[in-house]
Amino acid sequence: MEKRVGHIVKWLQDKVKEAGAKGALVGVSGGIDSAVVAYLIKRAFPNNSLGVLLPINKRVEDQSDALAVVENARLDYVGIELTDAYQTTFGAIQENLKNKGDWNEGNSQLRGANLQARLRMSTLYAVGQNYDYLVIGTDNAAEDYTGYFTKYGDGGVDLVPLIHMRKEEVREMAKYLGVTDTVVTKKPSAELWEGQSDEEEMGISYNAIDAYLRGETINAKDEKVLKNLHERSEHKRQVPDGPAQFEEE
Repeated sequence: MEKRVGHIVKWLQDKVKEAGAKGALVGVSGGIDSAVVAYLIKRAFPNNSLGVLLPINKRVEDQSDALAVVENARLDYVGIELTDAYQTTFGAIQENLKNKGDWNEGNSQLRGANLQARLRMSTLYAVGQNYDYLVIGTDNAAEDYTGYFTKYGDGGVDLVPLIHMRKEEVREMAKYLGVTDTVVTKKPSAELWEGQSDEEEMGISYNAIDAYLRGETINAKDEKVLKNLHERSEHKRQVPDGPAQFEEE
C-alpha cells in the first residue's frame, strides 16, 4: 500500500506540474472517497492543497465527518454554503417550467440532486481558479463502471486518482492513510437527499460490483443490473459526440 500511495502522489505531482498549476483541491463530503483524496493531495502538496466543503440545506458546522477529515489530514479548507444558490436556481427552473406547463414532477428529486452536484462542480472550479489549483475527483472504479456519478457534476474534474481502485481497495487505502473509522465504516451515500443510499439506488451492492471487477462470477440478477447500469451510462465515460466530418463529393 505504501508503494501504491507513493505512485498516486507522484502522479498527482507530475500532472499538476504538467498543467502549470500550483496545487490541488477536492470537494470533501465526509465520504470515504473524498477523504482518501484529501489525504493524498495533502501528501502531494503539503502547502498547496485545499479541501472545500459545499453543504446544501445544511451548515458547514453540521458537516461533522467532512470537518473531521480535513482536520485529521491537517488539510487547509474552506466552507461555502450553497443552499441559497441552489434554492434560487431550482426554484426559477420549477417556476418557469410550471408556467410553461412542462414541469415533470416525477423525476424532480433526481434533477434537483444532479443540479446540486453541478453547482458544487462550478464552485470548485471557481475556487480552483482563485488558487490556480486543479480540481481532483473522487470517483472509483465501481462508480466509473456503473456510471454512478453526475455528468458534469462530480464527474466534472481534472484528475481522477482513484479511477482504477475498487471500493474495497479505497477502504484499504483509507485505513492505511489514517482516515477516521466513522468515515471508513459509514454507509456509502452521495447524500443526494435525506436517507439516500448508493447501493439502494443502484440496486446492487459494492461487494458484488467489486467481485465482478475482480473477474469473479456473481449471481445472474446482480449481473443483469450491473450490465444495465454500465450500458445506460456509456455516454458519461465518453467525450461529447459529434458527426463525422462532412466532406463534399
